[in-house]
Amino acid sequence: MSKIVAVAGKGGTGKTTVASLLIRYLQNSGKTPVLAVDADPDANLAEMLGMKAEKTIGGAREDFFASKLELPAGMPKEAYLEVKLHEVIVEGKHIDLLVMGRPEGSGCYCYINNALRKYLEVLAKNYPYVIIDNEAGLEHLSRRTTQDVDILLIVSDYSSNGVRAAKRIKELAEELKLRVGKQYLMVNGAPESLSAHFTEEVEKAGVPMLGSVPQDDLIPRFEIEEKPLTSLPDNSAAVVAVQQMAQKLFT
Repeated sequence: MSKIVAVAGKGGTGKTTVASLLIRYLQNSGKTPVLAVDADPDANLAEMLGMKAEKTIGGAREDFFASKLELPAGMPKEAYLEVKLHEVIVEGKHIDLLVMGRPEGSGCYCYINNALRKYLEVLAKNYPYVIIDNEAGLEHLSRRTTQDVDILLIVSDYSSNGVRAAKRIKELAEELKLRVGKQYLMVNGAPESLSAHFTEEVEKAGVPMLGSVPQDDLIPRFEIEEKPLTSLPDNSAAVVAVQQMAQKLFT
């Protein structure tokens, strides 16, 4: 049975970095294969994983929408859409990647999006672990693209605003009655000792804190040099911190 983890948070909190390091842990621990889903229109999960995604689900959806009246003879549109979606999957070493790409354009996408959700549900069953890097903010929740997840991991930076945004994500998930197993807060870029004021904000948010990730100078250096975060050394401060939290999530 798949374990699905959705990583959420406001922009700039480092949620894609966290998603990448969770995938790194799963890959190095032999907990594979992993399905990585980049649901952020500003897609950069592929680069952080050292993968290249030339096609996106958004592009496949647009292609289908434009050519649905010119399907191959005898092929149902559901089968044609599934073929187009399967072409989007990027296969890597123990990691397969799906990039969502741009959101909908003009026109009605209800049928296509319903078919897409079904496809992803079936696809996810082939992987013991699915990591979804969501778009920033709350939009993905209101569109119900994050549901039926085992863990909603909300990433905050070391700020009161970040924690308040995490609280709003938690409240919206509850308001929409999304099927979420557990919710945790992870603080990125945190100092060794959290201030009393920050700890108080976390308690007010009502999201159990899984842990924190310290500043790690290797991460911006790897990004500048265009090196994948999956190749970070084992003694990287961020790698060590995420590994400790991942052991709690995946055991």
